[in-house]
Amino acid sequence: MDFEAWESVYESILADFGFDRAADERARDVLAGFAEPFDLARLDVTDETVVIAGAGPSLESDLDPLSDEMPSDGAVFAASTAADRLAEADVEVDCMVTDLDKNPETVRSLTERGTPVAVHAHGDNEPLVRDVVPTLDTRNVLATTQAAPVGPVRNVGGFTDGDRAAFLADCCGADRLQFVGWDFDGNSVGSMKRQKLAWAERLLYWLERRRDERFGVLDGRRGGIDTDALPIE
Repeated sequence: MDFEAWESVYESILADFGFDRAADERARDVLAGFAEPFDLARLDVTDETVVIAGAGPSLESDLDPLSDEMPSDGAVFAASTAADRLAEADVEVDCMVTDLDKNPETVRSLTERGTPVAVHAHGDNEPLVRDVVPTLDTRNVLATTQAAPVGPVRNVGGFTDGDRAAFLADCCGADRLQFVGWDFDGNSVGSMKRQKLAWAERLLYWLERRRDERFGVLDGRRGGIDTDALPIE
């Protein structure tokens, strides 16, 4: 993601949540101090279908058909705890995307096994970055930020773990994105989570427009998406 294309959206996110850009930058700089340069060619998915696995409740029902629908040339990018559920179902993950807030032990295990993990730093998780990242095999860590990229820390686009996984797959050349385990409507989530899901939905809409692709996960929802903050015509 070109940061100039992302920055206006990022500023809208900061304003909507009241987040501090300087805090994002501090966490980014901490991550940069631990990270190593990561070769994105390791995640080259050119001409492949990439399954973007969210951690929503529907992932359980999506798991059975996943193995049947997965093409031989496909890959799986998992958001947060989706990596654990997929492992339990014997579905191999090609990349995990996380901000370290739920299952750092899974992050550690995957990096030790050589599986790339996109570790995200933002203003609310600086202590986790300091505590967890030094315990990882950083050769297998792709460091990411939602602020301007610095050193080994990249900005691939995206805000939540799930939509950032989709932006990462796009950045790595995916031919088609397939979504499982995505639940935008949940009565059990709090107001902050609902606000984040609304942004994830907006950002996926922006991404499908940029890719000239239609994501099935947005079918029936596009008419209700607030696109005012998105740089689309």
